[in-house]
Amino acid sequence: MDTTFSQAAWLIPLFPLAAFLLLLAFGRSSRLIGVTLGSVSSFAGLVLAVLVLIEHMSDGTKYYQYAFKWIDTGSVVFKAGFEVTNLTALMLVVVTAVSFLVNVYSAGYMKNDERISVFYGYVALFTFSMLGLVLADNMLTLYIFWELVGVCSFLLVGFWFSKPEAKAAAKKAFIVTRIGDAGLLLGILLLYWYMPDHALDFVRIGNAFDGGSGVIAASVTTWIAVLIFVGAVGKSGQFPLHVWLPDAMEGPTPISALIHAATMVAAGVYLVARTFDIFQASQTAMDIVAYIGGFTAIFAATIGVAQNDIKRILAYSTVSQLGYMMMGLGLNSMTGGIFHLFTHAFFKALLFLGAGSVIHAVHTQNIQEMGGLGSRMKITAWTFGIGTLALSGIPPFSGFWSKDMILNIAYHEKPVLFVVGIVAAFFTAFYMARLFFLVFTGKPRGHGHVHAHESPPSMTIPLIVLAVLAIAAGFVQTPWNDTLGIWLTDGAERENGGGGLVMVISAAVGLLGLYLGWLVFVKGVIARDFVSSRAAWLVKLLERKYYIDELYEAALVRPLRAVGGLLNIIDDYIVDGLVRATGGAAVLLGRGGTRMQNGQVQTYGLITVLGLVILIAAVALRRFW
Repeated sequence: MDTTFSQAAWLIPLFPLAAFLLLLAFGRSSRLIGVTLGSVSSFAGLVLAVLVLIEHMSDGTKYYQYAFKWIDTGSVVFKAGFEVTNLTALMLVVVTAVSFLVNVYSAGYMKNDERISVFYGYVALFTFSMLGLVLADNMLTLYIFWELVGVCSFLLVGFWFSKPEAKAAAKKAFIVTRIGDAGLLLGILLLYWYMPDHALDFVRIGNAFDGGSGVIAASVTTWIAVLIFVGAVGKSGQFPLHVWLPDAMEGPTPISALIHAATMVAAGVYLVARTFDIFQASQTAMDIVAYIGGFTAIFAATIGVAQNDIKRILAYSTVSQLGYMMMGLGLNSMTGGIFHLFTHAFFKALLFLGAGSVIHAVHTQNIQEMGGLGSRMKITAWTFGIGTLALSGIPPFSGFWSKDMILNIAYHEKPVLFVVGIVAAFFTAFYMARLFFLVFTGKPRGHGHVHAHESPPSMTIPLIVLAVLAIAAGFVQTPWNDTLGIWLTDGAERENGGGGLVMVISAAVGLLGLYLGWLVFVKGVIARDFVSSRAAWLVKLLERKYYIDELYEAALVRPLRAVGGLLNIIDDYIVDGLVRATGGAAVLLGRGGTRMQNGQVQTYGLITVLGLVILIAAVALRRFW
């Protein structure tokens, strides 16, 4: 078994780490250094990741692991290292490919930002963290990189910290994901407690749970799986911890593409896939994953219909598509979930970077203020159109094959989730048609169109590359080719694409959503206010995102602030008050002693007389005691 490149896989995250350290040392001295180091390091990582993937696609190469002793407590030894499986090899390519394209794109998008070197440093650290998470060979080191990803997202979302909205979004992302991370930590602790020899490496975890071997009780297994899933819910923006993800759009658009395509939000899906043996050992946990994923898919898709911010529409689309991935995993198809993650990474990165190209040209994010950009920005329009078709699940674009695979499984296993998935697919196609037609067709509706022009090559070339991938990526798994499933699960899963009926329904629903959008926003056959004029409350409900943020504000944020205010009062006036009173008493006592010890004989005589009087009074009154 030849594992030459797999043995060197530990270098992949070190490339962006080295770039971050060098940029930290150079500071803001040169804008060109940030672009160069960021792009070169990400490209080096991509080359090595591709070599690792090619090696794992060859016959015989399935697994490589290396670990060294990290912590030795005497009774328990923790090791740290890296592990390369077929799943991690695929994820390495996805993360490094999107990271490289984002680095190249950012050279044009961020060229006028005075903190561009800082930006590239943050991106490098973020990439290092995600790659470290992917390569981690045990739950403890994965958790360390998991938290580091969260810290980096805080820095990137709040990169433009002078904007109050960016600061608020960064804090919101950090706090909400911490809720999920607390669940993951509890899951790891529970796993540590019940695992034989307290092992946390993925190999022994797989052996302990494989096939429901009974090494750990079923109820405990369910709790471990659910707590791990809580961590995934936080990072991957699943209901009810989805509220941070749309607000993260306050960061630079390349960061939106990086976070929402293949890195941070994909970490939760990857976590479930990485610990899939635990979930398979508990049908209850699998059902929870499937139904929460399905609900999130349709919930976010309906919200996306009523949004006007181009990036927020894509953000809710991301939440919805992550729901599809979770639904596929919950339906016992790791291939379906990871396949959709794989295709989604490319077409969603394409859509976000295309949105950035539009924003760069018209300086607004409101699609109601756009229009007619297709004639001025042809490359952006064509590539964005390809991303729209892929996300809408139109054949033969990549999103069709991966979404169809999940829908086919749902059709046979849980028909209710199939209906949910189909309805979500319709809304997805409709809101993407609305977005595309309002932005690229019709007449200009905003003032920024006067100077609108195509973006520079540094921004359009990544769009073209991602457009090609959005078309081609789906062919790795089709109804006549189940190569990915066999390779990814070592033959355990052999389901391929959908059945004929499911394929027809899936494609028809996507086309229907696009056609309806064309009738409303291009032909005008159906009035745009058809729904709002008849059910204004419904439109308002969707615009306000079902009032989930307001609910959290009333039920959680305000009560917690009130409790915090009360504790602050106790701290200021009781705890600190006692400390201040003790210090004040000591000062007064010292000052009194200073006045009595002033060196004057008459003072000492007076004190002596007073003392004698007090002593006589005490003796005289003794009989009354």
